[in-house]
Amino acid sequence: MTELLTNTRTTGRAGTAGVPLKKAGEPTDARPAGTKSAPPAPRATRRRLGPGRAIPFGRLIGPVLVIALWWFASAIGYLDPRILSGPGTVLSTASDLVASGRLQDNVLISLQRAGLGLFFGVTAGVLLAVAAGLSRTGEYLLDGPLQIKRAIPSLAMLPLLILWLGIGEQMKVTVIALGVAVNMYINTYASLTGIDSRYVELAEGLDLSRAQFIRKVVVPGSLPGFFVGLRLGVTASWLGLIVVEQINATSGIGYMMFQAQQYAQSDVIIVGLVAYGIFGFASDAAVRAVERKVLSWRRTLAG
Repeated sequence: MTELLTNTRTTGRAGTAGVPLKKAGEPTDARPAGTKSAPPAPRATRRRLGPGRAIPFGRLIGPVLVIALWWFASAIGYLDPRILSGPGTVLSTASDLVASGRLQDNVLISLQRAGLGLFFGVTAGVLLAVAAGLSRTGEYLLDGPLQIKRAIPSLAMLPLLILWLGIGEQMKVTVIALGVAVNMYINTYASLTGIDSRYVELAEGLDLSRAQFIRKVVVPGSLPGFFVGLRLGVTASWLGLIVVEQINATSGIGYMMFQAQQYAQSDVIIVGLVAYGIFGFASDAAVRAVERKVLSWRRTLAG
C-alpha cells in the first residue's frame, strides 16, 4: 500500500509513466518539431429519414403496374374472359361505346350528379363546421347531431330518402351530398378547434376585429383540415354515385354497368369501373395540386 501511494505521488509530480508534466500554456497535443498533424477523421454521412425525392408523375407507377399485370395474366390465359375480360377486349368495347355515344351520355350524367352532390356537400359541411367551431352555441346545437349522423351511413338512409324524395335526381344528389358534408364537417371542425389558443390570445392582444381574426388566423389554420376533408369528400361523392345509379336509375355509368350485369357483359362492367377509377384518381390529383399551391408555405414529408 505504501509503495502504491509513493508511485501515485511520483506519477502526479512527474507525469504518467515517466512523461514529464506539461508547462502552463503549452498545448496538450504538442508534437515534436517537424511532425505533421494527422488529417481529420471523415465526417459520418447523415442518415436520411424522409421518404426520398419525389418523382414526377410517380403516382402513376402503381396503376400502370396493375394494368401490366392484368394484361400479362390475360395474355397467358390465366384469366377466364367470361369472368374478367382482358384489356384488349375492354379497349375495343370502350371504343364501340364511344362511337355509339352511349358512354359519353352516361358519363356526363354521372359527372353532373357527382358535381352537384359535391358542391352542396362541401358548402353545407364547411358552413356547419364554421358555425360549430367558432361558437359555443353552435357547437352545442350542431356537433351532437352531426356526430350521430356520422355513425349512420348515408346509404342506410336510402329507404327514408326514397320515401321522402322519390327515386328521381333529387334523391340521388341528396345521398351524395350527405356523404360529402359529413366528411367536410368532421375534418374542418377538427382543424378549427385544433388551432393553438396562443394565436387567439395574440389576435386579442393585437385588438383584431372578428373579420381580421377569421381571415388571418382561422382560415390559414383550418385549411389543412379542409383539404383533407375535401379529398375524402371527393371519394365519398364517387362512392355514393355508384350506389344511387344502381337504384331505379335510367342513365349514368352505374345504370350502364347494371344493365351489363344482366347480360353477363363483363367488358362493359370493367369499362364502367375504369371510368369511375379515372375520375376518382383525376379528381384526387386535382385536389392535391390545389392543396400544394395553396399550402405552399408548409414543408411536409409529402414534399
